[in-house]
Parts: sequence; C-alpha cells; structure tokens
Amino acid sequence: MFIDAHAHMDRYEDTRQALREIVEHRIFTVSNSMDLNSYRRNQKIAQMSELVLPIFGVHPWHAPEYVDRLSELDRTIEQSPMLGEIGLDHHFVKDSSQYEAQLRVLDYFLRAAQQQRKIVNLHTKGAEHEILKLLDSYDLPVVIIHWYSGPLDIFRKLLSRGLYFTIGVEVLRSDHIQAIAREVPLAQLLTETDNPGASEWLTGLAGTPILLLDVVRAIAGLRNLASAAIAEVVHANVMRLIADDPRLEKTRHLLQRESSGA
Repeated sequence: MFIDAHAHMDRYEDTRQALREIVEHRIFTVSNSMDLNSYRRNQKIAQMSELVLPIFGVHPWHAPEYVDRLSELDRTIEQSPMLGEIGLDHHFVKDSSQYEAQLRVLDYFLRAAQQQRKIVNLHTKGAEHEILKLLDSYDLPVVIIHWYSGPLDIFRKLLSRGLYFTIGVEVLRSDHIQAIAREVPLAQLLTETDNPGASEWLTGLAGTPILLLDVVRAIAGLRNLASAAIAEVVHANVMRLIADDPRLEKTRHLLQRESSGA
C-alpha cells in the first residue's frame, strides 16, 4: 500500500478517474482542505472510497476570509480527525498586510490541535523561520511539514524536534528537494503528491494520484533502497503517528488490513 499524506481531492476535475487510480494502486490519501467549502467537497468524495481521509483546514491564502469569524469554524475543527492544510505563506502571498491574518488563523488552529491532541499538516512556504519559532509555543502531538523547500539549517532544526516531512513531486526535478529527501531520517519520512495542483505548477500538466509511485521510486533511488522498502517505511510511520488517536481508529484498521493483504 502507498500513502499520499497530502493531496487535494476536491480540486480534481475528474474525481472518479482519480479515485479509480487510488483504488487500483491502493493509495491511502489524506485529502487536505483549503476552506469550509473545500472540506465539504472532500467529505463527499470520501464517501466514495474508504481510501480517502478528508481533513479540515484554512489555507493561509484564505486566511483573510476567515480571520474575523473564527468561532464559526469550531464545529468543523472538532469534527475533523486531523487539521490541514494550515500554515503561513510569505512566498506566494506578497501582500504583507495579510500576514497578521495568516498568523491569527494559524494560532487558532494550533490552539485547537493542542487542546484536542490532533495531528497538523503545515504549509511553511517562505515563512520557515517564523514557523520554527512559533511551534515552540505549542504542545502538539504530531506535526507534519508539507513540501518543505526552505533553508537547510531550519530544516535540520525542525528535524531535531521530531517533525515529519512529506516529500512530493518536486523531488523529480529539484536538487534542493533531493538533498532534503536524502537527509530526512526514514523514521520521519512521509510521501505526498499535493495533486492535482503541484504537478500543474511544476510542469503545466495537472497531476493524478499515480504520480505518487514516481515519487516513491525517486526517493528509493536517492536512498539506495527498493521502492517497496520506502512504501513500507512510510506505512509504518503513519501507523506510528496515528497509533493512539481514537479519531483515526478506522484508518488504523484499514491500514492494518491493507498491510496484511486481507
């Protein structure tokens, strides 16, 4: 079984074709949300396949839309088994007047994650130093850093805190991402696609779930391991990070069943 720890199923134009690839290749997919409407779409898609786990977050690009009505998110935050995609973005968002809204929204989610003991999936683009400092203010059970592409010194400090890192499609073309993929300890490694948008941003062509297999092969080559070994490592890491979470009991049983071939 493969694990796509960060995708956006709601953004596929042909959802049924994406689901067919997921089922055919047994790709357990964590479908991150950008806002409330995105999460509702992900929930509907998840009803079509047990291999899709929908999770709720407000992406930093959408933070200004929610910063003045955060209490409206409480019920959905409570409902979601994990929280994502959340974070800060000082790279694609050039208007610094939005950064305070990003910070307030992120703080709201991180406080909820701390209280509810939930896994968070973080976007850090261009704000890696700010995220590093911020995380020291919270007691979070598990932090997943999505598609890290920042400075290596901050990467190493985040690693030392025991955070998990997803490696995605940019590993197929970026020396910097390849260096990160070589260095991240296997015990902290996860895989992702961030599709369909990631591939489109990199190549102009929308990605599909099967790109995860290319990601796994690329990481395996960089680590001098077999693809099956990388898939097994990621599976074991996910099982460990959800082991004590009652909200993810169904997911745990699914992954156990898949690994046993039952």
